Amino acid sequence: MLVTGATGYVGGRLVPRLLDSGFRVRVLARDASRLQNRSWLDRAEVAEGDVLDPSTLPAAMKDVESAYYLIHGMREGEAFHQRDLLAARNFAQATKESGVGRIIYLGGLGDPHENLSAHLRSRQETGDVLRQVGVSVTEFRAAIIVGAGSVSFEMIRYLTERVPVMICPRWVFTRVQPIAIEAVLDYLVAAHNTPESSGKVIEIGGSDVLTYGQMMLGYAKVRRLRRMLLPVPVLTPRLSSYWVHLVTPIPGSIAQPLIEGLRNEVVVRDPVARRLFPSIQPAGYQTAVEAALANLESGGIDTAWSDSLASSQGDPRPVVLTTKEGMIIERRQTTVAADPEVVYRILTGLGGDRGWLTFNWAWRLRGTIDRLAGGVGLRRGRRDPDDVRPGDAVDFWRVETIVPDRLLRLRAEMKVPGRAWLQFETERLAQGTLLVQSALFAPRGLLGLAYWYGLYPIHGLLFSRLITAIKRQAETALGAPRRDGPSKPIPAQGARSSER
Repeated sequence: MLVTGATGYVGGRLVPRLLDSGFRVRVLARDASRLQNRSWLDRAEVAEGDVLDPSTLPAAMKDVESAYYLIHGMREGEAFHQRDLLAARNFAQATKESGVGRIIYLGGLGDPHENLSAHLRSRQETGDVLRQVGVSVTEFRAAIIVGAGSVSFEMIRYLTERVPVMICPRWVFTRVQPIAIEAVLDYLVAAHNTPESSGKVIEIGGSDVLTYGQMMLGYAKVRRLRRMLLPVPVLTPRLSSYWVHLVTPIPGSIAQPLIEGLRNEVVVRDPVARRLFPSIQPAGYQTAVEAALANLESGGIDTAWSDSLASSQGDPRPVVLTTKEGMIIERRQTTVAADPEVVYRILTGLGGDRGWLTFNWAWRLRGTIDRLAGGVGLRRGRRDPDDVRPGDAVDFWRVETIVPDRLLRLRAEMKVPGRAWLQFETERLAQGTLLVQSALFAPRGLLGLAYWYGLYPIHGLLFSRLITAIKRQAETALGAPRRDGPSKPIPAQGARSSER
């Protein structure tokens, strides 16, 4: 089967679900390089093509039984709307000419007989265009998808986390029926093996019908945040979008059509989904929020709404500060003239008596402050100066994940207003190693944001010096990487080691 939109939020999560269910999957992407580092990439076939260029589609459609259409523009304006319809028309025509049996499409919930917003109307008109050429279409219609990385849910998250008292316009009190991302994926996968769903429009939603305001308060309850909503009679979607643009990472051009859509009540009116898919029982809103936050707190970064907005930029920048799935990420990278095994041995030797290669006084000061605040501080050191394994303590970090010679992830256990990780990745190059160092922080409320941005100048200096010191030590290290067992870190010059 063929999946479009694999660089987006839903498509990027659907592909591994289909693969795990035993389906053969081909992915259509404008730029295959944007799928690099996806965990499922070696199990799927990738075809380069653009739905706005019909000549690129026949090769991707060859021998395809079903095709998932998960493409839709997020920005406002008639030009975007017409481009969406053109893309859908090209795709539908290509499926007919290639003999594809069915299209499975994810659209937007809303009563088509009402005065729908331009965004919701466009979602439903896209489904109409897909049906026009005669190929059977299964169209699911959903409202807000609850999951870390969904643009609608991220708007709820950021507004709730960052605004203790929110002035609420009328759209905050419109009823909606949110649905967890896991349930959406269940429906999309099950549709392929449910012939009765072919040719139908199927409305899907979770077990709760809430207002947008109740969703924010529900999120605050799960996060144990105290929040207050103050209703006001007037506040236009455009003004609201400016506010969202100011306090969240979501640009106003995307926020406005989403907010416009919230003037329409979006609840399931036709229960056909329960009849066609009786085994799927969508969770309630609070359960969906807890699952989304568990994904965030585990440090797992999967797909996000912003993935589909990025374009290929050639060589990546050495320093990138971004936000994804509610996580603030500062990523630094450099090339090292040494094998990955050598670099990895430096990484697994950090901390303890050996220290952190640079600014050790700053690390000790942070440990002292943490100890005074009742935290673990730096006194724990580490179990072994050379070896690490999952679960080990390394000063005020805990080793969370290890992939020998490729990945080391440390979870912070010092007292911080949120959750924090420090992650190192190595990738073998033709000559040397690409070293990627990421500081990840999931802030809790305004205090968490103040903590991150207040200390960012210090963290920026500390982490930039750290990756430089790792590079320097790896390039000057003596000896070759071991090839007969687990890697051992190369001690820093002048540092104590059990091997000395």
